[in-house]
Amino acid sequence: MTSIKKTVTGKTLYITDLDGTLLDSNICVSQESVEMLNRAIDSGALVSVATARTPATLANLLRNVRFRLPLIVMTGAALWHRDTNTYSDVCHFPAEKAAEILHVYREYSLPTFVSTLRENMMHIYHSGPLSDRERNFVAERLDSPYKTFHLRDAALASINFGRSEITADREIAPPDVIDDAILFFGMQPTGPSHPAFDALRRIGDINPMFYPDANIPEITMIEAFPQKASKRFGIRRLKQLTGADRVVVFGDNLNDIPMMEEADLAVAVDNALPEVKAKAHITIGNHNENAVAAFILEETLSNSSKPLLTEF
Repeated sequence: MTSIKKTVTGKTLYITDLDGTLLDSNICVSQESVEMLNRAIDSGALVSVATARTPATLANLLRNVRFRLPLIVMTGAALWHRDTNTYSDVCHFPAEKAAEILHVYREYSLPTFVSTLRENMMHIYHSGPLSDRERNFVAERLDSPYKTFHLRDAALASINFGRSEITADREIAPPDVIDDAILFFGMQPTGPSHPAFDALRRIGDINPMFYPDANIPEITMIEAFPQKASKRFGIRRLKQLTGADRVVVFGDNLNDIPMMEEADLAVAVDNALPEVKAKAHITIGNHNENAVAAFILEETLSNSSKPLLTEF
């Protein structure tokens, strides 16, 4: 484990990825990490997360951590204010871009979830047949107060944008208007996803992502976000909000690289992909060793200037 022993002046903003970084192999924040993070936050540390996840799973995963800052969700498509369950700094697709993206997923026969956001509620639709993995994904979130699924049932998905209803058991036409989409999200085997990702990149003025699932490496996440949406954008917004002078980020996967490039100190966990370690300034212990929480607490306690966070 590499450690930096020095006093840091001014305000530091700590941003950590979740899966494979703060979360351990059991996909949870260990009790030790919870205690260290809460001690750091109570001492004045400015701590948040930047994740591809939505509040539907964050609310439970992070329930014991006393975050006071908004959380960067959906890879920077929005900030989520947990105390009020509201969103800010939301990035939507222009309707014509959303139609192009949906056409690519259809053309390459890749099922996808389409996430829309209106009036602080996530509305989730699906194009194509649901795989067993996708059915499990839905089943784990069906009762969430943070999102609504628009599905016929757990086996047959429907997508409904206003006047247009699209069912998964026949060829479909793009809906007339998708004006509130913020995320297209597919989870597919790596091989078939490559050409679709190349096609998404050719669309232009969007932010496509292609990276292995941190928990199931043979599955690839193939996502599309609005052009402005990224963990980098979320960090810039939180830095502005807090008045931080310095940003420290922690990551493990390819979608963490944009925020590492934004950081004053980019930290990779030891289980990070080689490409991520190459972008990092230092590497610390792995995600099963409470490395992120320990680093934040150590810096916070050694910092003679501890800004007290009041309200955001």
